Amino acid sequence: MAIAEMRKLNLIAMSYDKGVILDALQRTGAVEVKLHADTENTSVPPVCGDELRSYLASAEAALSVLCSEVENYNRENNIKSGILKDGFEVTYTDFISAREQRGEIDALIARINRLTDEKNALKARLSQNLRTAESAKLYASLTIPFDSFGDSPHTRARLGTFPAAAKDKLSKDLELLPLAAYSAAVADEENILLSVFFHRDCSDEAEAILAEAGFVPCPFEGGETGKALYASLLEERKRLERDLQANAYALYELNSEIRPLKIYCDFLGFALEKEELSDKLRVTERTFLLEAYVPAEAEEGVKETLVSVSKAVYFEFSEPAADEMPPTLMKNNAAVRNFEEITNMYSPPNYREIDPNTVMAFFYSLFLGFIMGDIGYGILMLLGGGWIWYKHRARESGLKRLSAVFAIGGFFSIVWGVLFNSVFGLPLPFIKTVMPDAQSDMWSFAGISVPSVLIISLLIGIVQLFAGYMCRAAQEWRRGNVADGIFDGLVWAIFSVGAALAVIGFIDEAGVPVLATVGGIIAGVSLLSAMLTAGRKEKLLGKVTKGFGAAYGIINYASDILSYARLYGLMLSGAVIAQIVSQYAVGFLTGGNVLLAVLGALLMVVGHAFNLVMSLLGAYIHDARLQYVEFYGRFFEGEGELFSPLGSKHKYIYLLPSKAV
Repeated sequence: MAIAEMRKLNLIAMSYDKGVILDALQRTGAVEVKLHADTENTSVPPVCGDELRSYLASAEAALSVLCSEVENYNRENNIKSGILKDGFEVTYTDFISAREQRGEIDALIARINRLTDEKNALKARLSQNLRTAESAKLYASLTIPFDSFGDSPHTRARLGTFPAAAKDKLSKDLELLPLAAYSAAVADEENILLSVFFHRDCSDEAEAILAEAGFVPCPFEGGETGKALYASLLEERKRLERDLQANAYALYELNSEIRPLKIYCDFLGFALEKEELSDKLRVTERTFLLEAYVPAEAEEGVKETLVSVSKAVYFEFSEPAADEMPPTLMKNNAAVRNFEEITNMYSPPNYREIDPNTVMAFFYSLFLGFIMGDIGYGILMLLGGGWIWYKHRARESGLKRLSAVFAIGGFFSIVWGVLFNSVFGLPLPFIKTVMPDAQSDMWSFAGISVPSVLIISLLIGIVQLFAGYMCRAAQEWRRGNVADGIFDGLVWAIFSVGAALAVIGFIDEAGVPVLATVGGIIAGVSLLSAMLTAGRKEKLLGKVTKGFGAAYGIINYASDILSYARLYGLMLSGAVIAQIVSQYAVGFLTGGNVLLAVLGALLMVVGHAFNLVMSLLGAYIHDARLQYVEFYGRFFEGEGELFSPLGSKHKYIYLLPSKAV
């Protein structure tokens, strides 16, 4: 639960050392350069990077084509390979050595482009072949040359096809036509192959008959027969398909080049980042100026790096000014880091507040487990989330972190499932049920029957609000605002304690009615304290209005507590569906009928899969809402910018840390 302390780096050096200094700072992976207002949001990219940017685009285009072709080949040939996965580890030495591979990469890109052009040409020819063969197929039975159907001084000949539905009428019309002869044969299910000869004197009448029947003239000509033409097209198709297969294999054979090409693409991005930054730095005639932020723990390493690469450099480290907002670098353990993504979707914490992720991670997991509340679902979440995390462990990603969140939530779901004694909606006889039944158990709350688990949900909400106010107090005390921490944080935390005690005291089943009185007194005193101190920084009228505002805050507090009823609602809906699915599935499985048994097994799998997915979706959304609105609303400011050091933006690789010397 900490945000790393940042140090401000101010540096001035000779212009001729700018490249080597930026290289060294990139290599540390611990320096984020601060751009000034007059340079940071430049809409037009630096001209000096155009060539490098264009080259990077061509390299990435070639990489995309190669990966796509290899993936298609693997899929068509049932080949499993991890070569396409991103996030593989690369040492800094291997990474930098990529600069020496320009010649090899140029040749590789040229080969990929040449094979791609060849593939496109083959596909175009194959497409043309398919269209031609579709037409030639109608004439595959023709054993005389196409040019045999030519006109003579006294006769005319026509060769073509017409719809089979017009055969009877066309035959009658042609038989009534004097000085005409024809031959018809089945071309396919829908078309008839027709050859007709008629005297020139009846040309107009013959042409009219053919047009009315939907006659389509033969598109082919020359001394080749229809049979020979169709056979040659089929042979050409086989040849083109073989050439395409050879082309695909030639591209597949380049799969070993994917790794070095990915490294080179990230290296080009690395170089482009440096070049664009270099163009944005403040410069004089002979020197350049640089301001940056460095984590305090990396200060000594950066010092050693700068001293080792240049003797003409002056730099100093200092505390960021009070009006400056350094970037945020959160320092959490491996488990909590997965939950940072949830906070960052809302807003990263700013540098000058506490990191809420440790506390939020606990409550998020607790709520997620409560909503699922089932041993079976918890096991599936734990195993499924753990498997996805393991498959993506090599590189930080949203999917990796989300899978870890669900896996941790699965553990809490198992715990709640044991307390509720629920396995896919059914109880286990050897587990003692600790929690009340969510569907049937009611508690008398101030004489009113209320679902017991609903009251538990509200108590859980009060506990989180207590934590939120304590975070507010801790944040103010950290800033030296002792009074604000007490009256804006601690007082309301005490109010939450009183509210919790009062709720428990009003539960007849709890058997401690005195808690209602004690809790009421604690809540009342703390509320009065909040009212009296709310306007401590205001003048007389401001004190009054602020005091009434604090009193009105009790309504907002109650509304926020009621928001936690969604925990009960979501848990209840999932539990009811799980119970219904399991009861029907078990009934079918034990019905003594094979068909019913199969149906029962299918219902068990599909029904619970659907319920699990929908419950997880609802839990993920509403759990996050409770954190953002109810919990973070007590203390969280946000609007921070995550620490993004030079050399950290890699698309394909994971660059191993390296000491720059």
